[in-house]
Amino acid sequence: MKLRLLALAIGFLAVAALGFGHHAFAAEYDGNQPVTLKGTLTSVEWVNPHGWIHLDVKGPDGKVTNWAVETGAPNAMLRRGLRKTDFPEGLQITVEGYRAKNGTPTINGTSVKLPDGRNLFTGSSGTGAPGDKQ
Repeated sequence: MKLRLLALAIGFLAVAALGFGHHAFAAEYDGNQPVTLKGTLTSVEWVNPHGWIHLDVKGPDGKVTNWAVETGAPNAMLRRGLRKTDFPEGLQITVEGYRAKNGTPTINGTSVKLPDGRNLFTGSSGTGAPGDKQ
């Protein structure tokens, strides 16, 4: 009986520890700094716990910066009907989201508009981002 209780307690602690590894929106992104980026898609990382879209954006000075856009998990994207093949390299896209607090060219993406007019929700729900329906 004691061994079962010990195993159960260790299991609960292990599950609780996994929850600390997943960050909240407010820990990394600023909800007061919305941004819209228009550029050329350079790569997509379809990985857990969040996917990433990378795009080259030309600034007003002509300098090109590669931005990283955090998206929802691949499974969440698939449930929304999105596939990695929806994001071929070289595609001209418009991305909306919120800037990273650390000043790097990183945003938490909320939507991606494709050249064919589709506007795709790419964010993670329940993270504390503005507009989340938690």
